[in-house]
Amino acid sequence: MSDKVSRRQFAKIAGLSAAGIASPLEMADAKPAAAPRSASAFPTGFVWGTATSSYQIEGAVNEDGRGASIWDKFVRIPGKIEDGTTGDRANEHYHRYKDDIALIRDLDCKAYRFSVAWPRVFPDGDGKPNPKGLDFYNRLVDEILKNGIEPWLTLYHWDLPQSLQDRFGGWRSTETCKIFGDYAAYVAEHLTDRVKNVFTLNESGRFVYFGYGIGIDAPGLTLPRAEVNQIRHNSALAHGLAVQAVRAHGRRGTKVGPAENIDACAPAIDTPENVRAAEIALREMNAGYLNVIMEGRYTDAFLQFAGRDAPKYTDAELKIISSPVDFLGLNIYAPQNYVVASDQGAGFMPLPIPKSFPHMNSDWLRVGPETLYWVPKLAAKIWKTDAIYISENGTSGEDNVTPDGKIYDTDRIMYLRNYLAQLQRATEEGVPVRGYFLWSLMDNFEWVFGLGKRFGLYHVNFDTQVRTPKLSASFYRNVIAKNAAGV
Repeated sequence: MSDKVSRRQFAKIAGLSAAGIASPLEMADAKPAAAPRSASAFPTGFVWGTATSSYQIEGAVNEDGRGASIWDKFVRIPGKIEDGTTGDRANEHYHRYKDDIALIRDLDCKAYRFSVAWPRVFPDGDGKPNPKGLDFYNRLVDEILKNGIEPWLTLYHWDLPQSLQDRFGGWRSTETCKIFGDYAAYVAEHLTDRVKNVFTLNESGRFVYFGYGIGIDAPGLTLPRAEVNQIRHNSALAHGLAVQAVRAHGRRGTKVGPAENIDACAPAIDTPENVRAAEIALREMNAGYLNVIMEGRYTDAFLQFAGRDAPKYTDAELKIISSPVDFLGLNIYAPQNYVVASDQGAGFMPLPIPKSFPHMNSDWLRVGPETLYWVPKLAAKIWKTDAIYISENGTSGEDNVTPDGKIYDTDRIMYLRNYLAQLQRATEEGVPVRGYFLWSLMDNFEWVFGLGKRFGLYHVNFDTQVRTPKLSASFYRNVIAKNAAGV
């Protein structure tokens, strides 16, 4: 589009405003449309939610007896965080949680996924619990319910108590797994009278490889492949122990499952051969964590590929790891692999991703809406689950504040509209996706990117802590009202 055309369009908008006619921008905050009469929609009772995590929003890292986490230490290593910020303050959610829950209510979201900070409840990871830490989550859960929202709790979203890292090497030791099980039991005993859905560990695939393999995330270690495989196995064991703990100590009817950033595989071209190849690829590319959880065994191909670096384990551990779950949480942002059928190897071939592949303002976040169709569809078939939740999906954006004080994030709306259309396609075909949690409620501390990447529906001024709804907040509210993607 030429500059001349752009100027003409701008002039037209300005002329409408001068004539007293609402411009498209002024109409952005219009009320959601009524639910459509068309049968094209998400299933009745579909859970619409949003999500955050403790370290990314709470702040107050030195208040009310909270212990240090591995991220508290990691962010102070020079050069590890892109903009040099920390989660010390973050969104001050620890003190502003009532206002933040009101933001969720204003979206008409029916569910909120939050995480408990392990070191806030057990400052050393084990030993004596911190009553002020538990009290915060009691107040938070009560406030969520007071606003007509369903709480969904995540037990672990990366803030491992530093004490466990110092004493046992963190997830390198099964001692940490056992202690995590005890922590899960304590949380379940005290909160599942009101919280009915619990995620165990968030994104094992990320925190294991990035934290212990290549050192990008906390605790910043670069270990040999054999140790990384063992740590991944340990995280699966921790998941299984947490499932058993929730079953034993939670209230009857409490549901529990993982939330994993599945290695997303999709057929490059929709042919029967390529779809079958994508199915094989999804199972094998996730063999080190999700598949062993769902099937109770490592695949032959995984063990053969790992060779001498394969994890060491017992049959008893596999039995714990494969403790039955009530649902499967999938974090899906971008396609990791487009595959085609192959006569070589396991029957599939991942294709190289060209540099020109479209992406959002985070380079890793490739735009592949079809992943929200193919991945749940194939996962349900592979692992025979009847309840899948998209536990995270969303995108960062430029999110510039315009002179009128608003944020017109049409890039995020484009992303969400297309992804949700593909998810609706899946549910209309009977794929058992029961709910969707948009990442994230508001801009926050985005790990190694610090405060520089914004994923929120609400813009946060980190100097003033003012929250401002972006245009995407209106879009999401409209989707929820219609129970449809709105394409």
